[in-house]
Amino acid sequence: MSARRDRFRDIVETLTRHGLGFALGSLGLDRLRPADATLRQHRLPPRGVSMPVRLRLALEDLGAVYIKFGQIVSTRTDVLPPEYATELARLQDDSPPIAAAEVRAVIAEELGTAAELLLESLDDSPLATGSIGQVHCGRIIVEAQDAEPGLSGDAAGGGQPVDVVVKVRRPGVVSQINEDLEIMAELAKRAERASARAAGLHLAALVDEFSQTLRAELDYVQEARNAEQFAANFAGDLRVHIPRVFWATSTSRVLTLERIRGIKVNDAAALRDAGIDAGELARTACSVLLKMVFEDGFFHADPHPGNFFVEDDGRLGIIDFGMVGHVSDSTRGQLVRMLLAVVEQDSARLTTALVRLCGAQSDGGFGELQSALGRLVDRYAGRPLAEVPIVAVLTELAALLRAHKLRLPRDIALMLKMLVMADGLGKQLDPGFELTTQLGPFTQKILLGSLSPEALADRLKKLGREALRLGTDAPEIIRRMVDVLERGGIDIHFRVDELDRLMDKADKTGNRIVAGLITAALINAVGDLVSVQPDRWRNWPKTLFAAGVGGVGALGAYLALTSRSRK
Repeated sequence: MSARRDRFRDIVETLTRHGLGFALGSLGLDRLRPADATLRQHRLPPRGVSMPVRLRLALEDLGAVYIKFGQIVSTRTDVLPPEYATELARLQDDSPPIAAAEVRAVIAEELGTAAELLLESLDDSPLATGSIGQVHCGRIIVEAQDAEPGLSGDAAGGGQPVDVVVKVRRPGVVSQINEDLEIMAELAKRAERASARAAGLHLAALVDEFSQTLRAELDYVQEARNAEQFAANFAGDLRVHIPRVFWATSTSRVLTLERIRGIKVNDAAALRDAGIDAGELARTACSVLLKMVFEDGFFHADPHPGNFFVEDDGRLGIIDFGMVGHVSDSTRGQLVRMLLAVVEQDSARLTTALVRLCGAQSDGGFGELQSALGRLVDRYAGRPLAEVPIVAVLTELAALLRAHKLRLPRDIALMLKMLVMADGLGKQLDPGFELTTQLGPFTQKILLGSLSPEALADRLKKLGREALRLGTDAPEIIRRMVDVLERGGIDIHFRVDELDRLMDKADKTGNRIVAGLITAALINAVGDLVSVQPDRWRNWPKTLFAAGVGGVGALGAYLALTSRSRK
């Protein structure tokens, strides 16, 4: 408990030091606020520093978990204002490297005798460091029985040395991360109870999503499985090289992968010297990323340039599979319908698709959102899909979601961020690049696929299963209804404001019914008199006839007007 309290105190002092002490009341941490003497010792931020910058600096001081949280939250433009998202995207993980002796100790403990050759070839200087682990280069010998050709397309033969990279998880990092995640979850719940703004950001849900993502990254076995899934999805695709996993020297704490060498996709000078067409590379890279989303439903969620290399043979080498996303068939179809709704200026369909995508009920309570979406689609009226600036549309949609307190599911938010990053990568390689042009064939394929005989048959099967399930459940449903009726029927509850509106409507309806009956009686009376004495009606007193016709006209006009007002 002492360590936990010390961590809370550290959070308080860090927030205070960066001028964020006003948040302590919302977090229920006022009692841990530093004394004035202690406060004067803190290095306060210089005047004029914006709130997003202060938040970034505070997260950097709080350490690895908070840095990663800021990095991931920076992708959630649907809940975070753009100035905060931009600033938090600058967060850098400057974790100090693990000593080589500690790295070797972890490898020896995890791999046993299998570690011997790997340790002999291991480079003590890390290739990369991070808050969860660090990467070293090494070499292993692959025997014939261990070779698994077809996954990466470039498996080594038996008995040959293979250059590898070895990821080693930091000792003790799991317990540290779990403690920080528990504290972060508690702070998020406190903030939501105390602050409407925090509740509007769905802060507790964001922390929960982040916890799941970070804990998945702690397990290198899961990352290895992700790599193999990507390799299987691109098997036979000569454009892509996914590194092979060497399971004999991989565990949850140690991951051994085939080493990828090549030119980083954003190294313009090296690409030019190698004679690589930057425009073609942009189209290839983005086509690969779009295939992940719209064909495989399993995508790389961190496609920054450092994770993509152009190899000597022209293939695109991809690394780092700790953060991935999933998109279901129904979600992909929903996304395509959203894009088509933009092109067809159908704001109602766009609103419905967007609200459903966020998991909310489309119950007619989003009139303002539909109006805003209508103005959005009007700007792209008459343009084909290939000419719609997808990133601009996604940015505006994110702003509308924030304004209407809607939140996208984690995987959809990751996917939209990935599309934005893909567009940025394409434009970095080729200023004339447009992601929507690459998107066209995939959307057309999905639309055509939804109309194929197989897709229609599948939908019919689902309808049949639903009908069968309903038929099976029908006797039980009917029995429950009979039980309810036998117990006295159904109780209907109204709020006072609803009852007032209902009574008002009932009163107006009653007036209309009475007026209708009187009108019908007058029409019937006039009609009877005329039909009984057709030759004598002109001799009736004109006043009586005029009064009857006038009454019918007035009551008819009242019915017409009240009927129109009800609409």
